[in-house]
Amino acid sequence: MTVQSAYQTAVDAGTLTTDDAQLAVLPELERVRAALATPLPKRGLFRKAPPPTPGLYMWGGVGRGKSMLMDLLYDQVDAPKRRSHFHAFMQWVHTEMTEARKRGVDDAIAPVAAKLADEVRFLAFDEMQITDITDAMIVGRLFEALFAAGVVVVTTSNRPPDDLYKNGLNRQLFTPFIALIKDRMVVHELVSDTDYRQDRLAGKQSYFTPNNADARAAIADIWDHLSNGKSAPLVLHVKGREVDLPGYHNGVARAKFYDLCGRFLGAADYLALAEAVRVLILEDIPTLSRSNFNEAKRFVTLIDALYEAKVQLICSAAAAPELLYVEGEGTFEFERTASRLREMQSADWGT
Repeated sequence: MTVQSAYQTAVDAGTLTTDDAQLAVLPELERVRAALATPLPKRGLFRKAPPPTPGLYMWGGVGRGKSMLMDLLYDQVDAPKRRSHFHAFMQWVHTEMTEARKRGVDDAIAPVAAKLADEVRFLAFDEMQITDITDAMIVGRLFEALFAAGVVVVTTSNRPPDDLYKNGLNRQLFTPFIALIKDRMVVHELVSDTDYRQDRLAGKQSYFTPNNADARAAIADIWDHLSNGKSAPLVLHVKGREVDLPGYHNGVARAKFYDLCGRFLGAADYLALAEAVRVLILEDIPTLSRSNFNEAKRFVTLIDALYEAKVQLICSAAAAPELLYVEGEGTFEFERTASRLREMQSADWGT
């Protein structure tokens, strides 16, 4: 089935609404599908390799349907393929490189690229973004090898290629990768006035208290609605540390308070989290006081990062924002956090 036919089938079934911005990118998605449907010619002494199929870099604001469109393409591709969140993919790359070094390999990137090229013809990445200097130094050589091997890459991102790793350390070493993207992939901006993810949350409660069975059931219902019943853990690597998100799908993450505030995490970790997700479901926020002062400080830092990045927050808590922290050092400073929690519940938050 062509991508256009699959899109129309979803519209007819009522699971999608026709969107002009989405319709505009369907020919590019179909171009990729059709190319991957063509068997690779057998290699011979006098046979030239076919010209490489350009990939697709699809970027635009959150909630515009980028991941949905990539999934639509992925489902129609009948070729060896792999799909993952970009952070999860880079986690796998680091693991494979570590294993290669244990085998005494000098260039640990080469065997990783060779393994991928041997296993897949199509790689689909959700939410490409570079926040770590180590990743920035790896992706250029890795993708160059994949492109040379004929692997077709389609990725989504919230930002144009020129804004990747913006203001990052030694960014001049990363800019050749940006040029490579522009040379080997079609860059398409998905321009739409509609934020479908925001629409799915419009008018819905986002702060649940008290933290009882009703709150847990409501949170579970929202998670099932936003994740479409699909999720997998996501690990973010930040300056040698790991930020674990137990549940993740399509820009929506789910974690408990102590997953994020009970560990030795700091501002850099929460900023990376805010870059990686557009909706965070945070459960079991307790009352805060001098007895859990360190956790409270981390919570304040987390909320600041989410607030500045305009991340949608859905949470369950032991008390209303103004009553979460009522005694002990830091109560005055927490007033700003309570105010932000209130603001983040507004209907137009994140728009």
